[in-house]
Amino acid sequence: MTSTPTAPALLLPAPQTGGCPFGPPSAYAEAARTGPVTHAELIDGTSCWLVTGYPEVRTVLADRRFSADARRPEFPFLAPDRRALVAANPSFIRLDDPEHARLRRMVTEDFLVKRVEALRPEIQQIVDESIDRMTGQGSPADLVAGFALPVPSLVICLLLGVPYEDREIFQSLSRVIVSITAQEPEARRAQGELLDYLGGLAAHKREHPGEDILSRLAARDDLSLREIAATGLLLLVAGHETTANMTALSTVLLLRHPEQAARLADPAAVPGAVEELLRHLTIVHTGLPRLALEDVELGGTLVRAGEGVIAMLSTANRDEELFGAPGHLPVDELDLDRDARRHLAFGFGVHQCLGQPLARAELQIALATLFRRLPGLRLAVPESELVYRPDAIISGVEALPVAW
Repeated sequence: MTSTPTAPALLLPAPQTGGCPFGPPSAYAEAARTGPVTHAELIDGTSCWLVTGYPEVRTVLADRRFSADARRPEFPFLAPDRRALVAANPSFIRLDDPEHARLRRMVTEDFLVKRVEALRPEIQQIVDESIDRMTGQGSPADLVAGFALPVPSLVICLLLGVPYEDREIFQSLSRVIVSITAQEPEARRAQGELLDYLGGLAAHKREHPGEDILSRLAARDDLSLREIAATGLLLLVAGHETTANMTALSTVLLLRHPEQAARLADPAAVPGAVEELLRHLTIVHTGLPRLALEDVELGGTLVRAGEGVIAMLSTANRDEELFGAPGHLPVDELDLDRDARRHLAFGFGVHQCLGQPLARAELQIALATLFRRLPGLRLAVPESELVYRPDAIISGVEALPVAW
């Protein structure tokens, strides 16, 4: 067992090379070939450990000896100028229990599988109406602006009680918040504006409640408006950014593999296909940061108390032993017949993504409906002309011109 780095540190975050986000950046993939835990260095010069192996990533995310509390002084930040912003208004994903559990429990019931299943007719209607609007404007169209972004935005607005007509406000601010290259003043402004917006909305709902999450939170005496706003910000940003980018990138990938896209015509195959897309793309491509609270042996490396680790979901999801079954394509290739159910695209442990039942339902309905209703769907530009988003925590494509 070693705790002394034996190779030059990999600088994090590593850039995505080649202009295509269908896999981990090459530097992460190379680190994974070296070993499950390797030496890395953050932009501010702080040493940390890059964790790339599947068992080791699960351990980091499930073991309470690793903290998610971003207020701790040694906590690793990929963008160090965000430390003060996150520490000032942490959402529950940036806290440990019992604070994490207290805040998360307040919204857990809204994302239970049973509750989401009851929403499927409404999601289907939103998907159908979005396709109607997009096709009504004629071909070609931008699938991001016309479909991938409106669908999850409408759904999360419905659940939270956020007016959809304010989408330009929260969508533009969200883009800054999830960027790892936005300068600190810009990020501070974006976070502050969105917190103020949601705090004002929560204050209004205390006087004029509706049937939505923000109204229910606003009715509680044990939550401040700032706490409600922080929870609302997390749900609003994560609720539309992730699914919108997954829908767009999945569409690019399926258009590249039309023989696999045809699998979506079978309703029984759709859930498994979505799991494989989640595994293959793993759009939270910069990794999840944690801080070791005690000395922990991890993959033959001693991680000492006070050292940061970055758990790489994308490399864990390319584990050959777990996902490379005989008769299937290699793990670096898309295979919609693969059993990908144990992927870590939604994280793992107590901080596993709260909204994963909703994301699954949206992706299943959106992708199956899109390829059923538009069987002639195709890119309207060469794939080489697509512009991806390498500067964001969440992989995505800027625009997706399509025809049908």
